[in-house]
Amino acid sequence: MTHASAQPAASETAVYTHGHHESVLRSHNWRTAANSAAYLLSELRPGLDVLDVGCGPGTITADLAALVAPGRVTGVDAAEDVLAKARGVAAERGLANVEFRVADVHSLDFPDDSFDVVHAHQVLQHVGDPVQALREMRRVCRPGGVVAARDSDYGAFTWFPERPALDGWLDLYHRVARANGGEPDAGRRLFSWARRAGFTEITTTAATWCFATPEERDWWSGLWADRTTASGYADLAVAGGHATAAELESIAEAWREWGGQEDAWFMVPHGEILCRVS
Repeated sequence: MTHASAQPAASETAVYTHGHHESVLRSHNWRTAANSAAYLLSELRPGLDVLDVGCGPGTITADLAALVAPGRVTGVDAAEDVLAKARGVAAERGLANVEFRVADVHSLDFPDDSFDVVHAHQVLQHVGDPVQALREMRRVCRPGGVVAARDSDYGAFTWFPERPALDGWLDLYHRVARANGGEPDAGRRLFSWARRAGFTEITTTAATWCFATPEERDWWSGLWADRTTASGYADLAVAGGHATAAELESIAEAWREWGGQEDAWFMVPHGEILCRVS
């Protein structure tokens, strides 16, 4: 019997910590299937139907669509406004096999067994119930298909030179994200969450982003400096009583100072899971 899941309980919802400020989209638009979903690419072939959960501005979604054409790709996101950007990316690339719609991963409006591949990048760290999200991703995936998820792990972020203000930034980010219902150290939890969601055939891997060239340092430090003072994350930090506007400005300045160091280096680790659906 096919069905759509029941509506989520209030406890299953969470506030997206970052929002879609330009400084956030600056990062999202950089993402590709090659730099953000390499662990999944060997599973893709022409003709597969793919669901991309939390697609954001659609750069990864568009890459997936090109790889599986003439198969269909559906990108879903909880925010309607960002889907306009995703549709623009698909149109610019001339992709006719991709569509976008609003959806909640806790309660996907698709019948059982709708897709061959269900993918989520940097999503489970932001949802209120990641186990329920994975159950829904499993429900809409066909037998023999794969559910794939990749999430960063903030607690394992590493950088040089050390800066006490950046330690303070990391502590603040943890507090804000968890107050919003998310789990910023999601990468290390993916395997456990997948097991709790009922998967038994799980391949786990890990991969990193590394920013060290002058251009990379400038880009990474600049977007975090701007995000710290101007994004939805900044608003939530102040409104939640986690930091003052002056404290956020101080952290932003520390980001800029760090990015100007010639030997600066930053690593973002990610956990990855490929779950075969039986």
